[in-house]
Amino acid sequence: MPIQDELLDVLVVGSGIGGLTTAALLQQQGFRVAVFEKNRFPGGSCSSFSRSGYTFDAGASVFYGFAGDGQSGTLNLHEKIFRKLGVTVPTVPDPVQIHYHLPGGFSLAACYDRTLFLERLQAAFPHEREGILKFYAELEDVYDILSSLPAGSLEDIRHLLRVGGSFPLKTAALAVKTFQSMGKRARQHISDPALLHFIDIEAYSWALQDAVSTPLVNAGICLADRHHGGINYPLGGSGSIARGLVEGFEACGGEMRYGTEVSEILVDKGSAMGVRLADGSVVRARAVVSNATVWDTFNRLVDDNRYRIPMDRFIEAPSWFQLYLGVEGSVVPEGMDVHHVLVDDWSRFSDSGGTLYCSVPSLLDPSLAPSGRHCVHAFVTDRADEWAGLEPGSAEYRARKDERTRELLERLESMMPGISAGCELTISATPLTHQRYLNRYKGSYGPLLRPGQNILLKPQNTTPVKNLFATGDSTFPGQGVIAVTYSGVSCASFIAAKFGRPMEPLGSAPEGQDAASSMSISR
Repeated sequence: MPIQDELLDVLVVGSGIGGLTTAALLQQQGFRVAVFEKNRFPGGSCSSFSRSGYTFDAGASVFYGFAGDGQSGTLNLHEKIFRKLGVTVPTVPDPVQIHYHLPGGFSLAACYDRTLFLERLQAAFPHEREGILKFYAELEDVYDILSSLPAGSLEDIRHLLRVGGSFPLKTAALAVKTFQSMGKRARQHISDPALLHFIDIEAYSWALQDAVSTPLVNAGICLADRHHGGINYPLGGSGSIARGLVEGFEACGGEMRYGTEVSEILVDKGSAMGVRLADGSVVRARAVVSNATVWDTFNRLVDDNRYRIPMDRFIEAPSWFQLYLGVEGSVVPEGMDVHHVLVDDWSRFSDSGGTLYCSVPSLLDPSLAPSGRHCVHAFVTDRADEWAGLEPGSAEYRARKDERTRELLERLESMMPGISAGCELTISATPLTHQRYLNRYKGSYGPLLRPGQNILLKPQNTTPVKNLFATGDSTFPGQGVIAVTYSGVSCASFIAAKFGRPMEPLGSAPEGQDAASSMSISR
């Protein structure tokens, strides 16, 4: 078996945002790190691709964490990380997080202006004015706590003691709130079924679970920080975030190894010692970080049944059917918001295909489309099992894709009349596409906690295998770009402390420190 003659400090499997964040911060801290990526581009589902003059977001398109003032603690991670790495990722603010189009003709834009948002919601539900104020005030309380606490590993006792000692009341309050459900708290203040449905879709739009199943702490990030740090779109598309992390990582001496697929994480006597690549070669490392899902890590990459993850431990989130459309500019109505969620029937909003998501990022960044054109990204939940038996590229597979494409275009007509006739470019992706490109089990959005489970039951960065760590949406706090960024910060912080090079909290590094000056622990 060919063995590469090298020993890395840290080897990262996969270049999703969690893995890149971990790698960049550890390399900046002086570790020798390499990232192994199957594809020829970084970012995973937070990447971009171009076709015929259009640039599309592969997946994520709503971004937190770019508040320019740098004051929003845990909730302003992108700004702090890029500042630490000496990288600039230009963004443009989006005044509306999501514009909801709901049954009964109800339409509401969740805007950056919190006062305006609450006034519009109260105008729609005047009999729930007091309950609306009380519920959204609870989200503000969570935001206030999270914006004060520095990001770090919940498994690092020194970090916990430092945070608890500096912010004892807020730490205690956050501990209590981790046990609370967003939907149950809403029902303490609100009784109108239609309004509770709206709160459900506020949760489902990013968590893929209703409000009762969504932890209150998560809601404090996505539904409160939109009125503080706001939504900011990276110029050039979502891939600019991954490219910025790669730029900072490589500037510090880190190595990206594209087109390099890891086939196995090697474990000896209960400890990770490196990986085997698809070409059979072996690369050794003192620590391995997996950015794969928990299922892919322990049921595919680690060849030891003792560490297998039972499929009933978590809820398997669905995957997606996605359309990437290049359209004539006249198709997009004047004054249209960028991000939209469309629900036709509350009885099936959480079923496969029940909720339609749509974004038109070229409204914010015209460079993403040719002059006089727009790029449209539309998608619904879907499952790989529904495509079982269909061979990608076969006539049956293409026919199913064409059928789904027509269905989505028909639904998009309500927001963009004429879009079916106005498409000059149509690209579709199925759950099998996501499984193939992202190396994700069934192309899934990842593991979800069961209703009532405490958010702290999400896996953390350590694993049952010594020196094997995890980052990404399988770990605390879960799905979403800002959430996996947090997991990367946490993972890097824990590994740095474990190997004797503890990191300062983000934003507190000594002035003038050279990011690339420290030596590797393996040298």
